[in-house]
Amino acid sequence: MTPEIEVTYFTDPLCSWSWAFEAIWRRLRYELQGRIAWRYALGGMIPDWKSFNDPLHSVHRPAQMGPSWYEVRHLTGMPIDEMIWVEDPPASSYPACVAVKAAGRQSTAVEEAYLRRLREAVMLERRNVARREVLTELFEELAGNPLRFRRDLVGGEALEAFREDLKDAGYRNIGRFPAFVLRGATGRAVLLVGYRPYAVFREAMAAVAPDLAPSQTAADPIAYALHWKSITAAEVAEAVGRPVDEVVRHLDGAVADGGLLREGRIYRGPVRVPA
Repeated sequence: MTPEIEVTYFTDPLCSWSWAFEAIWRRLRYELQGRIAWRYALGGMIPDWKSFNDPLHSVHRPAQMGPSWYEVRHLTGMPIDEMIWVEDPPASSYPACVAVKAAGRQSTAVEEAYLRRLREAVMLERRNVARREVLTELFEELAGNPLRFRRDLVGGEALEAFREDLKDAGYRNIGRFPAFVLRGATGRAVLLVGYRPYAVFREAMAAVAPDLAPSQTAADPIAYALHWKSITAAEVAEAVGRPVDEVVRHLDGAVADGGLLREGRIYRGPVRVPA
């Protein structure tokens, strides 16, 4: 099936609004499976704290990022632990951006899984993804080639790929994340900047792909959680259209029955031991 819409997603592993958008982004990809194609462009949100300034959210030093993350959690319902900005604030988002490009040199699936794991690690586990050893440890949890990743992490190709993403964002004057370029089959495109609810995003998609329709919808919380292998209750609630408390009861019941594992705020599929 030829995708009816292509999305260029400008994001950053340290962007809390991008983390909050995971609930909507996953719902969109699930419902539009086979009808949507996408690629990630890494925006380099924090080069360093001397040059970073976010006047919209009144953030220009690490201690101010914690309250900003708290606000994102309050407004969107996605779980976030802002205490990393007190205990071990990341000095830059550039290392994590380069690491995503290094992972992408293995495959788009590895890139996807690694970007997600980076988000979980920094947003929920207080792990400093500006540190090379943390970037490597997180990659080693995935089904990729860790030797190649360590080599690509310090090689020139991943860095150059990140620089190209920075140029792309600069050309489009994108300074906030998440941001999206939605392009339909006719070539018509729409630029969205900032977090958007599901209905607004679908409306923007309809502007460039009027016939775009879901190929499936989520109904079973457990099946949806298993589809993604690693998920929060808020993400499941967004997709199935039920209150978070109700979804948590379903997911925790599956944990008790052995169908899911729970690690903090994350639910994962159980590890199957070969017979």
